[in-house]
Amino acid sequence: MNQRQQGILLSLKTLHFLNRDQIMILHSLSSSRNTNRVLSDMKQYLSSIKEGKETIYYLSKEGREMVGCERIRKKTPQVQHFIMRNQFYIFAQCPKEWKIEQKIGGQIVCDAAFKQSNKWHFLEVDNNATMTANKKKIEKYKKLYESKVFQNHRDYGYFPLLLWVTTNDYRQKKLLELCRGIPCNVFTIDDIK
Repeated sequence: MNQRQQGILLSLKTLHFLNRDQIMILHSLSSSRNTNRVLSDMKQYLSSIKEGKETIYYLSKEGREMVGCERIRKKTPQVQHFIMRNQFYIFAQCPKEWKIEQKIGGQIVCDAAFKQSNKWHFLEVDNNATMTANKKKIEKYKKLYESKVFQNHRDYGYFPLLLWVTTNDYRQKKLLELCRGIPCNVFTIDDIK
């Protein structure tokens, strides 16, 4: 196994699911054709599923053993959620401090917390959640913001920016309305590709 292949397995260990284009970007592969060849050479270490026209990769049993990954991933309806989160990871230029599914404030689990320009951010992915569910989650963020736990904490001194990735302009507008009053920005998936 070469260094590039090892790197791809480690990316899948960290990010769980990646599509071909994401692997191509993360590992500086020159083309889709080259990426397909590299992935084909690694087939014993990879499992894949089809999502529409897209192939999504994750670690097989052999791949998990190769990189010491204990978490078993299988096909899930949430796979597009992971792909959107990982697209934001690439858009944010692969932050070194990137924590998936972080519990914050004792009451919220964000899709990712990451540090960029020496400031923490919370990421939420809105793929197919109802707006009612999103509203409930935003209310929890508002309570956390109003409690000033982060603003008064000596390691922060500010409330981390809440970032959302969603599927379309309508949902983007709705999320921005719901987040009024807290530091927030909302992107569509097309904004970050």
